[in-house]
Amino acid sequence: MFNKLSPVLKKYFILIVILSVVFSCKEDINIEFSEAHFETSKDADISINYPKAEGNKEVSELINTTIENYIVGQTNFSEDSLTHLSIKDAIKRFNAEFNSFKSDFPESSQKWEAFIDGEVTYRSPEVISIAINSYLDTGGAHGNTNVRFFNFHPQTGKLYSKAELISNVKNLSELIEAKLMNEVTSGSNQPMEDFFFGKDFQLPETLGYSDEGLIVLYNPYEIASYSQGIIEFTIPYSEISSFLNIN
Repeated sequence: MFNKLSPVLKKYFILIVILSVVFSCKEDINIEFSEAHFETSKDADISINYPKAEGNKEVSELINTTIENYIVGQTNFSEDSLTHLSIKDAIKRFNAEFNSFKSDFPESSQKWEAFIDGEVTYRSPEVISIAINSYLDTGGAHGNTNVRFFNFHPQTGKLYSKAELISNVKNLSELIEAKLMNEVTSGSNQPMEDFFFGKDFQLPETLGYSDEGLIVLYNPYEIASYSQGIIEFTIPYSEISSFLNIN
């Protein structure tokens, strides 16, 4: 009796093993975040804070490398990408540039500043959205502010492209353009092309996610003049879910 059942039991055993492997491969990868912090005022005033991914080694390293390379790039004055530099090395390089400037212009009393702050704005099984806000002042007429969103796949650590995030670019663009018109031209007779330096409407360089909805943010010089500042508004997911691949 048992001998007759053994082939059947073997088949069930093999099936269970296969299913366990399949389900284990589909198990969600959990990524957590801590805060990385660098600060110095010995030479230039520098303060850098950003969320550092922890958990799955491959995924967290990919997220951290993307964010850290961007931060290094924000403090870089050369044409080289300098992706081989650590943030500590980038800080040393920034200070060296400041000290070189002071040697060339000893009469200048201005101290250079680099303030970079990052935060996780949204997390879901589909997307991790991180915003990096950078402010650099290296002695010009004014400092420069820039905000960049990074939308990561939580299971791979890879960045989503706009094409992967947006299913209907035309309809989303029309909706954002209407919201933007209301945001920046209310009470003004300026045509939309004036805000894009004579060009047609354009989506912002990056879009971000929050609990409230899709964050639309235009940096200075991305739209209108510097005096216009950052233009930011949020569109609830209820209004745009049909235009997105990922909510």
